[in-house]
Amino acid sequence: MTGVSVYGVGTSHFGRRPDRDAVTLVHDAVSEALADAGDPALDAVWVGTVFGAPGVAQRSLRALGITGIPVVTVENACASGTTAFAEACEAVRSGRYGRVLALGVERMSAAFDGAITPEPSDPEQASGLALPALYAMSAARYLALGAVTHEQLAAVSVKNHAHALHNPRAQYAGSYTVEQVLGSRMISDPLTLLQCCPTSDGAAAAVLGPAGGTGREVAVRGVALRSGAPWNERSPHVWGHDLTRDTAADALAAAGLDAVSDVDVVEVHDAFTIGEIVTVEALGLVPAGAGGRAAESGLTALGGRHPVNPSGGLLSRGHPLGATGLAQVAEIVWQLRGEATGRQVEGARIGLVETMGGGVSVLDGNACVVAVLEAP
Repeated sequence: MTGVSVYGVGTSHFGRRPDRDAVTLVHDAVSEALADAGDPALDAVWVGTVFGAPGVAQRSLRALGITGIPVVTVENACASGTTAFAEACEAVRSGRYGRVLALGVERMSAAFDGAITPEPSDPEQASGLALPALYAMSAARYLALGAVTHEQLAAVSVKNHAHALHNPRAQYAGSYTVEQVLGSRMISDPLTLLQCCPTSDGAAAAVLGPAGGTGREVAVRGVALRSGAPWNERSPHVWGHDLTRDTAADALAAAGLDAVSDVDVVEVHDAFTIGEIVTVEALGLVPAGAGGRAAESGLTALGGRHPVNPSGGLLSRGHPLGATGLAQVAEIVWQLRGEATGRQVEGARIGLVETMGGGVSVLDGNACVVAVLEAP
């Protein structure tokens, strides 16, 4: 067994990109990652995508001259990219392969328009519970319990859009007020348009290999992957909380960390504003019921004690499903190297990525991946 490091990362620009097919998006991300790694040699590739056409991985890699090696495509809803990352890490750690590429790609604007739709056989489909409605139920529960206010929900969007002003790859950025967020078009009550992630196209990639201790390697301290358990009356928490909590505990234990408070910078799955609030509580960054206050007070903003989503997050950077997790990894790598110009978390040494994938009936999420990375 061996330690694992990230040698290089790369992403495309995110957004609605009708001028860019999957091949060109992958070319942007992988070319940058290989150049960043300093060596184009690869032994295997893991690719995360949700709506990619059959063969999208091989087709896109062929255009880069990456052929003749194992290519494995995985689907785990929004956690597909970080599932590819987790499997690539294990392939290196176990000694199965030397240098491995983890890749995520999605062209949502071409594949579909809207949220992941439940299968007709799922009761959620009959009830109209697509993911915006499921997250809206969580927000409504928090509001009813007094665990958050409408203004605190909006504060997450204000924060992350402001962070994205310093991310030239982000789909959206802006200096919004709480009133503007709350006044935007209602999508699924109480979540308004500016509290929901956009439809996005993009790709992201990371090159991994055995830890060698060179100057720019970012060490993978720990990574964990879980699938959701049945979500029923036994849990007092909203959907996704318990899966995120348990996966984070696994990753922190693997990283040898006593608590998430040891982490300096975090990228979490904020597909909707309530998602970030639930996640920072599930991770243990703040106590239960304090996630909204953390955003409102600046605790989770750049310059705060626990900076969350300096990239702008899914709300603002964008959310091309299969690419999202690896875009989060790329952001944390840049942060830990001190290369996140304009949005740098000063002195960041330990970073954490959390990606949550949902959609399967009666489960507390399809999958969750949490990874802990350490600066060179």
